Amino acid sequence: MMDKLPIIYCRGFAGPSSQIDVTVDDAFYGFNDGATHVRVNGDGDPMFYQFEGPLLRLMTEHDYRFLVHGDQKRFLETTTEKLDPASIWVHRFYDEVATTFSAPPKRNVFQKIGDWAEHHLDDNGFDIERAASELYDLVMKVREKTGAPKVNLVAHSMGGLVARCMIQKICETPDANGPREKAKDIVAKLFTFGTPHGGIVLAVGAANWAMENFGPAGSDIFSPPKMFGYLTPGKTFGDTPKDSDNWDPQVIPRDVFDPGNVFCLIGTDPSDYSVARVAVGPKSDGLVLIDKAYVRGAHRAFVYKSHSGRYGEVNSEEGYQNLARFLFGRWSVTVSFAHLPHDTSGLGANVSWQADMRLAIRGLPIVMSEQQAAHWSPIQLNDEIMHEKDSPDSPVPIVGTFLLKKEPPNADRPPAESDDLARYALTLRVYKIVSDQGGFDFTNHLEQVSDWVDSLIVDVEASPSGEGLKAWTGWNSTVNGANDAVTKMPNPLMLVPTDAPGVYEGTVPLPEVPRSLPVFTAESALVIQVADWG
Repeated sequence: MMDKLPIIYCRGFAGPSSQIDVTVDDAFYGFNDGATHVRVNGDGDPMFYQFEGPLLRLMTEHDYRFLVHGDQKRFLETTTEKLDPASIWVHRFYDEVATTFSAPPKRNVFQKIGDWAEHHLDDNGFDIERAASELYDLVMKVREKTGAPKVNLVAHSMGGLVARCMIQKICETPDANGPREKAKDIVAKLFTFGTPHGGIVLAVGAANWAMENFGPAGSDIFSPPKMFGYLTPGKTFGDTPKDSDNWDPQVIPRDVFDPGNVFCLIGTDPSDYSVARVAVGPKSDGLVLIDKAYVRGAHRAFVYKSHSGRYGEVNSEEGYQNLARFLFGRWSVTVSFAHLPHDTSGLGANVSWQADMRLAIRGLPIVMSEQQAAHWSPIQLNDEIMHEKDSPDSPVPIVGTFLLKKEPPNADRPPAESDDLARYALTLRVYKIVSDQGGFDFTNHLEQVSDWVDSLIVDVEASPSGEGLKAWTGWNSTVNGANDAVTKMPNPLMLVPTDAPGVYEGTVPLPEVPRSLPVFTAESALVIQVADWG
């Protein structure tokens, strides 16, 4: 059983003072926001679905508490009692730059006009490094008062950059009292919703130049070159990397914090995020490009959600389910391709092979992760073959999740053999795109017809002690009848220990049909890796 650790939430970018003032009116900084709309089949017409919000779900499903007592920060500093580690804290870094906690000064009409413009264009002195330094102080105080060895950080958008500034710079920079604690010694895990880890890149070059040089409402913190200053020890905001620095904003140095303890939720729905989607374009959540929304080497999931709003990532069932599994799951599971062709020479000229992927879990009304051409995020199999660096286009592994302890069955019905099994389904749809002189060649094309599609169904059973796993697999195309009528898949998965402690691997051959395609080989398979996350 994993001990519960305190959770500290960092919200995203508010913008100018007018929006900062709206933000500080919320006692939970948006972590309590729920939703009532979902897209039918993931991306179709809207329908009613009531999601309570991540804060309430953590409290009702995992017994967390949100301790306030009139002023959460003051309560934390003054209480003499030992606090429950299973507690949630909000880093209210915008409060000190809000204009609502003091009486407005007297102004004539011209001054009021000037004040209005400033209120809607300026951020009133928000400083990301100060916010990160205050986050460090909050982490240390929460650890002191709860007795927890570490905390979990959960962040939306810019909040993830505040957390990374603390991890990569503040923790590595001594203060007046000497060296600070290292991030890896005080933070267990970092989960980010739609964080621009690679910065925000707009579709118009002039807009990127304006953001970097003028930074309206403080937006220059999202300029990739300027991120160097607040993510690098010894640098100051405004410093930009030189070619010799070989700096990548999406890298957290492993000696500072293990990216394996980071999870990035990536949104793929640009259409439901206000007017910003016009400036950013497709292959985004409306504000952050898909290929800029992750830390290299981190766990990740792709969800058809927008950056925020009615169909936002934080206030979604998809976001919460991935968050809960990352924080509380005992086992990490990843799936990768194995035994692909040695090169792309046999694929044919001007041919690109792609795969759509979906991961579903029995009992959940949502898809945990999905990459689809319709969402500008298919897996590029040509790049997988060429072993291109891990990216959304060529993910390694192709998908991953975490296994939670299965909930007990409904007491109102008789027990069934399947009650002890958690069921996962990975759907793969493989197809090819043929190009000709910069465009598509539709000569032999069949619209919406794939070269292969199937679902690998995996049943998982934990040992009574929780110290081991058993699994059974089956391709849906081989299941006779409805898959929910099959108690257990027919093929035991042999999980073999690897050289890494607590890590096991099992292999599932692809069916005969895909192995006949030029993008695969006769030995092509899926490798399932299970790691003890406890």
